[in-house]
Amino acid sequence: MKNNDLLIFSGNANPELAKKICHNLKTPLGDAEVDRFNDGEIRTRIKEDVRGRDVFIVQPTCYPVNENLMELLILIDAIKRSSARRITAVVPYYGYSRQDRKDRPRVPITAKLAANLITVAGANRVLTMDLHAGQIQGFFDIPLDNLFAVNVFMDYFEHKHLPNLVVVSPDVGGMKMARAYAKKFKAGLAVVDKRRINDKEAEVMNIMGEVKGKNVCLIDDLVATAGTLVEAVAALKNAGAKKVFAAATHPVLSGPAIERIEHSELEELIVTDTIPIPKEKRTSRIKVVSVAPLLAKAIDRIHNEASVSTLFDKVYL
Repeated sequence: MKNNDLLIFSGNANPELAKKICHNLKTPLGDAEVDRFNDGEIRTRIKEDVRGRDVFIVQPTCYPVNENLMELLILIDAIKRSSARRITAVVPYYGYSRQDRKDRPRVPITAKLAANLITVAGANRVLTMDLHAGQIQGFFDIPLDNLFAVNVFMDYFEHKHLPNLVVVSPDVGGMKMARAYAKKFKAGLAVVDKRRINDKEAEVMNIMGEVKGKNVCLIDDLVATAGTLVEAVAALKNAGAKKVFAAATHPVLSGPAIERIEHSELEELIVTDTIPIPKEKRTSRIKVVSVAPLLAKAIDRIHNEASVSTLFDKVYL
């Protein structure tokens, strides 16, 4: 396949990440106009020839979720109608992923609805990172590659040289991910046992595992309001943990998240650039590591019809 077959476009959700990916691939970012009509409708125009090309659209469906999802769908439609050979939706953060099942009567499975929309719009493939729930992969009737940020975080913590490290899951549901990180870090494993009061509050009960006198790294796929995170930090400190760090792939950081993090005993929150952090939410407590090189490798392998499985972390299996 010729290198000039590859084209990468970006919506307005995270253009900086798209530029970093292009830099790693040594290819220019595709020329596309994505703005608004006066009434707020999205107006898109692809300003270069895509006929017969292998096109990748970088667009996480982060805040504002509905706007960014619609931009993605409209970009896919515009490129499909321009006769692209293949369209891959690169969705580093997959919005609506937390609504992945019917956990009560008369609620939607919005993660499946979003998958249907992306597929019907015309995407041939999806590339994403650290899905909130593994079963979302089965919601798509097209190939999906779900990458993991574990090696990116591992590189960061190796430079910290933290002794007596214990990896902690903030809840029982995250044990699989925490176990994978503990295996990679050659560290101990613990879990915060908590009882949820309602949709917005969670009461921490106790710590399952030994954390006294140890450095701790809390692992999660995303941080939204940081309520669970801050409660877990407090419980770990009460249990005798020395320094408490946290690593989360997707910095959603909604509502009172920044205020809670700033008033907690958390040393650092390490996140990736799947979601851009606005200036008003940037703080010295939050460190950002880039997943652009990993996404660039995956795009290069997909483009050249090579195996992407070598980029998956086998400790999840």
